Amino acid sequence: MVRPSLFRGQLGPESTGEDGYATSSVESYRDGVAYSVEVRDVHKSFGSSGVLRGLNINFAENAVTTILGPSGTGKSVLLKHVVGLLEPDRGEICIFGQDIWSLSDEERTELRKRFGVLFQDGALFGSMNIYDNVAFPLRKNTDLAESEIEEIVLKGLSEVGLSESIKKYPNEISGGMKKRAGFARALVMKPDIVLFDEPDSGLDPVRTSLLCDLIVDMHREHKGTYVVVTHDINTTRRVSDYVGVLWKGELVYYGSVDEAFSADDPFVQQFLSGDSVGPLGME
Repeated sequence: MVRPSLFRGQLGPESTGEDGYATSSVESYRDGVAYSVEVRDVHKSFGSSGVLRGLNINFAENAVTTILGPSGTGKSVLLKHVVGLLEPDRGEICIFGQDIWSLSDEERTELRKRFGVLFQDGALFGSMNIYDNVAFPLRKNTDLAESEIEEIVLKGLSEVGLSESIKKYPNEISGGMKKRAGFARALVMKPDIVLFDEPDSGLDPVRTSLLCDLIVDMHREHKGTYVVVTHDINTTRRVSDYVGVLWKGELVYYGSVDEAFSADDPFVQQFLSGDSVGPLGME
């Protein structure tokens, strides 16, 4: 078991991509593992309510890290900090070695293009069909010709099994199909980092299993840093390389998925087993 509050690492050799930003060679390293996202001593309060209380966690490059924890413990707030939608009251969010709040607004906006996000309900535009929903980021953020966009979008929709549904609107497809369309849209810009905010929410067990298979397959195909927030223990087992557990705004456990499910930490044992007896109560 590893407590990433100690993670600091050393910066690797820096190189710069065509967009002017450091490429993945600038991640921090520890014990031979590269970290593309580093959350360093992050504090965040809303009014008098402290949500994140000195949170430290790093996310490994080319790995799937699942974040678990009780409701209201700061998991979704963490994702908003990672993508730069919330600024910490104190601490640093470093993406590929860069503190994102040391950048200008324009630089931060450009950096966000290296992210893909799958929201709980897919967050599709109701007035657009599935094809146009997936094409939207390319039309907004690139100068690609429509023929090039078509090739990318059709390939992406084929990968998630929606080739026959491109003309349908969100209100004409199931919840599982909305998630898959949202996944295709999240990947369409070939992001380095993909964030999943409870992707299995509202799905039945079979469709949750199919979505897990899709996450694993797409990560194998496209690589990158995947961060999955979920309450579902089966999802955690199936998709994760690493597991982090949050409680009351702090990281209480971090390790490989195998370590997590064999951990002797009483909080982790209780949460992963769903037992009513343990340190986690109704408060």
